[in-house]
Formats: sequence, C-alpha cells, structure tokens
Amino acid sequence: MTEKSPSNLRENLSSPMSWYYAGLAIMILLVAGLAIRLGLDWAAVSESSKDALAGKQGELKTLEVQTAPLRGLDHRVLLSREQMQDFYAKRIPAAYSSISARIGELEVKSGVRLSRLQYTQGTTGNDLTEISMDAGISGEYPQIMRFINGLERDQTFFVIRAMNLTGQQGGMVNLRLRLSTWLRPADVPRGLPQATDRPIDSTTVPAKEGE
Repeated sequence: MTEKSPSNLRENLSSPMSWYYAGLAIMILLVAGLAIRLGLDWAAVSESSKDALAGKQGELKTLEVQTAPLRGLDHRVLLSREQMQDFYAKRIPAAYSSISARIGELEVKSGVRLSRLQYTQGTTGNDLTEISMDAGISGEYPQIMRFINGLERDQTFFVIRAMNLTGQQGGMVNLRLRLSTWLRPADVPRGLPQATDRPIDSTTVPAKEGE
C-alpha cells in the first residue's frame, strides 16, 4: 500500500466531493444541535404547560366549590316566589271582613263566646301588613281548647301571640287572647289603630253592652 503524496492530499481536499462531504457533515451537526435544543425547549415548555394546567384546574375546582350554592339559584328563587304566591292565595285573608267572619265561624263551631274583639294594625310592609286582634273569650275549658285548636289549624293564617286565663266561675273559663293574621296593604281599612306591645294583664274582660 502506497502512501498518498502531499500533492494528492491537496487535490483530494480541493475536490468538490470533499467539500460536499464536509458541508454535509456540518449540516448534520447543525441539524442535530438544533434538534437537541428543540427537544430541550419542548420539554421545558411541556413541563411549564403541565404546571399551568394543574394551576388552572385547581382554580377551576375552587370556583366550582365556591359557586356550588349558587347553582340553580334562579330556579330556587322562582320556586320560592311561586310558593309565596300560593301561600298568599290560600292562607292570607282576601279581605278585612273575612277575618271576623272566620273567627265567628270558629266561635260557633267550638261553642265559646267572644265578649269583645278589637283590631289594630302593625307596620305596613311591602307585601303584607300584620293585623293584631285582642279578644275576650268565655266558655267551658273543652270549648276554649277547641277554639284555640281551630285557630291553629285553620286555613286562614292565624298566629297566637299571647293568652291568659282571666277568671273562672264554676265550669266557665274566661280567656284573654291576642293573635295576629296578615292582610295585603291594599286590603287594610283606613283608620285602624296602630298595634302596641303592651302585655296582656289579668283583668277581667268586660262584656258587651247589653249582655
């Protein structure tokens, strides 16, 4: 095997094929370097994206927990309004006169005797106004209990505020009773006295004139 002379070496280096292979090698090295750099950058971006995604998922989970009580709120508000209107239609007196009419029916049904019935009104609200009643009732104990139970179970919405036994003679019992119902503001008559918070005392309830 003969050694190449310097002139042959120079000829080989100066040939187009030598430059071609050298350039190809350099290109391969550049492409490999770029591929490695791209891979490293992609890994960094991917890791950052994962962290960002995890953070966003955590925020979303927190928002879901915070907004859970508000889900379906519009439906619940609508349902509450419907229930309120249904309650008003069924249990709030349609007129002022219907209050005394209903109490009169319970009086007859239970067998008690009302010696008086005074009405006052509370503060007028946006939807309803409280109507307070102060009544003197007499009758046998079972009759009074039937009257009280009738008030509590009546379709008309009555709330017993206070009651006190004011006297007893033989089998007859006298009861002082304060209760409330509500009217729509438009149904409240003019000139009705304002209610006070005075407690019920134990004085005997006066009878109606002529009794």
